[in-house]
Amino acid sequence: MEQRVFHGQITPELLAECLLVHFNRGNLEVIKLGDGEQVAVQIRSRRERNAGGDTALGVSFQMVEDGVAVQVGQQTWAGIAASLGFSALAALRNPFNLIHRLDDIAQDLEYLQLTDEVWKTLEANARFIGTGYDISERLRSIACEYCLTANPAAAPNCVSCGAPLGKLQPRSCRNCGFILLEADRTCPNCRRPVRLR
Repeated sequence: MEQRVFHGQITPELLAECLLVHFNRGNLEVIKLGDGEQVAVQIRSRRERNAGGDTALGVSFQMVEDGVAVQVGQQTWAGIAASLGFSALAALRNPFNLIHRLDDIAQDLEYLQLTDEVWKTLEANARFIGTGYDISERLRSIACEYCLTANPAAAPNCVSCGAPLGKLQPRSCRNCGFILLEADRTCPNCRRPVRLR
């Protein structure tokens, strides 16, 4: 299960609606469950579809401090694999059968990219709304480790005692939005190397 955090003025409901609008078309249908701070969406093949195998993908949205955590589950592949396998067998028996299966193959290839398409849709809509993986100003205030005074983001020294604050500055993973510690060289959430600013 892959998780990312979108920071800023955004709600689970709004992100779920973005998926509803984008994927509720053609051979796919979207089912939304819940509202408020916890919303789940399932994207799946329509029962009376025209082409392709069966697939389903679950996406959950959870309100967290200063944003929304999004988890995309594992996509079911059995129906796609069966459909592609049937196309391959039909082509082996008679290559001209492949012509009749082109719609099925195209639909299966689109389904294989469903998870990537979900992330692209969410990221594009988050950018449009003005949110993203960067930590918002509200989370950027830091407490001095010596006197516990709250300091503004990017302040080099404590406003009260003058102690250096460099190693306390918060940052987020550029890939998934997870809040990182200064010592993190690999994101604990997505396991990708941390890019330095």
